[in-house]
Amino acid sequence: QVQLVESGGGLVQAGGSLRLSCAISGGTLSNYNMGWFRQAPGKEREFVASVRWTGSSTYYPEYEDSVKGRFTIFRNNAKTTMYLQMNSLKIEDTAAYYCSAGLGGRRSDGYIYWGQGTQVTVSS
Repeated sequence: QVQLVESGGGLVQAGGSLRLSCAISGGTLSNYNMGWFRQAPGKEREFVASVRWTGSSTYYPEYEDSVKGRFTIFRNNAKTTMYLQMNSLKIEDTAAYYCSAGLGGRRSDGYIYWGQGTQVTVSS
């Protein structure tokens, strides 16, 4: 059974940085395309970033327009943990962030495994 566990959320001032981690157990990142989604209170879950692997070292990241140039999705060499590096954080980035694994893409129904979420709060 694949399990995903996020960590790294917290409270940060606008302009600051956070790195979210998503550890996978019961599988390896090589077997799945991965994604990050977020959900703010009263809003629907939205796509943040995804990555599609095509080989041992080749991958194709995609980003939601509002995070391009500020967020980076990547994994460790052991293929056990995926990361979301978030720089130049804005108040509107405040949300619960979820990592996911599956076929991939920008839609949440492209993923079958989900973590429990980690809260990111950006203050002014």
